[in-house]
Amino acid sequence: MQVLLNTDNHVERRQGLAEHLETVVKEALHRFGDHVTRVEAHLTDAVSHAKASPDDIHCSLEARLSGLPPVVVKDHAANAHQAIQGAVDKLKRAVATSIEKHDPRRHAAPDLSGDQA
Repeated sequence: MQVLLNTDNHVERRQGLAEHLETVVKEALHRFGDHVTRVEAHLTDAVSHAKASPDDIHCSLEARLSGLPPVVVKDHAANAHQAIQGAVDKLKRAVATSIEKHDPRRHAAPDLSGDQA
């Protein structure tokens, strides 16, 4: 799984932030195996120069799934680490839901023939 980090000019992009993102994403999504091919993160500072609100760091995560439409979630928090963690928690649930929704076993017709073996 490839994990990419994009930031705007107002979010300090340190090597530690990219490593944190990759660790958190891979830990949260490892159970989906090859279903998730890439996760792209976008971190932005909503009010870069005037810190008007405590939740001004926004994190968008887009997961690319094999054979399925991408899944996108967003979260915001006081700092980048919290925003990433919140978005990853949402992404984990959204990916699970998307994979379950498209699972062919879920849509299999039940055997209504009444034959009992």
